[in-house]
Amino acid sequence: MQPELAFLHRLADAAAEETLPRFRANTTVSNKLQGGFDPVTEADRAAEAAIRDLIGQHYPDHGIMGEEHGSEGLDRDYLWVIDPIDGTRAFISGLPVWGTLIGLYHRGRAVAGLMDQPFTGERFVADQSGTYYRGPDGERTIRSRDCGSLAQATLFTTSPHLFAETEIGRYRAVENGVNLFRYGCDCYAYTLVAAGHADLVIENNLQAYDIAALIAILESAGAVVTDWEGGRPEQGGNIIAAGSAAVHAEALALLALGPTEQSS
Repeated sequence: MQPELAFLHRLADAAAEETLPRFRANTTVSNKLQGGFDPVTEADRAAEAAIRDLIGQHYPDHGIMGEEHGSEGLDRDYLWVIDPIDGTRAFISGLPVWGTLIGLYHRGRAVAGLMDQPFTGERFVADQSGTYYRGPDGERTIRSRDCGSLAQATLFTTSPHLFAETEIGRYRAVENGVNLFRYGCDCYAYTLVAAGHADLVIENNLQAYDIAALIAILESAGAVVTDWEGGRPEQGGNIIAAGSAAVHAEALALLALGPTEQSS
């Protein structure tokens, strides 16, 4: 059977016990790349270990895909997909827009997910019954909004510097058409779309663990999330999330055009 949302809350609590004491505490940072910068901290590794330990105790027949400690049982019906700290660069910079992401797939399809930001005390959790928020301002069910058109939309991306040469023109075509764009926020941006505070997130080159938890949060709140071709997002890649089907379609049409078509 699919775990109840209460179990996802337990997983988030266990992760927060490892991440929160290390936030803004001058934690040691390691680099996973020789030719670039892909930071990882003790908090990443400890939080994922805590999550995996609880899953192993209660659901030993489930598979696990984790960013820091590898994968096991990828062919099982239920698969947990874990990013213990999405936004490690924000974490090591003291910026509270990182989050713990815990997603659950059933036969390859996202069915539940959680994003926890323990420093601000905000948690977003979803299954197929809805998307729920808990934070300093109370608890409630959340829904995405329909802002009406791309011209009225608020757009987030982590950074335009992350797009490849073949992608930046496509992204800029959307950015040039929105009402407001903002950079940064990592996974927090997607929860703002789910909660109806923003309208679009466009990012590239995501891994499955970057998006897995957010799919159910978005879809159960009424939002739309796909890759840039309109396909399912469970495997990551280039991702677009929108608060409504109409705004998603309008932005997707621009992303589908190559730089040559856009400039002609």
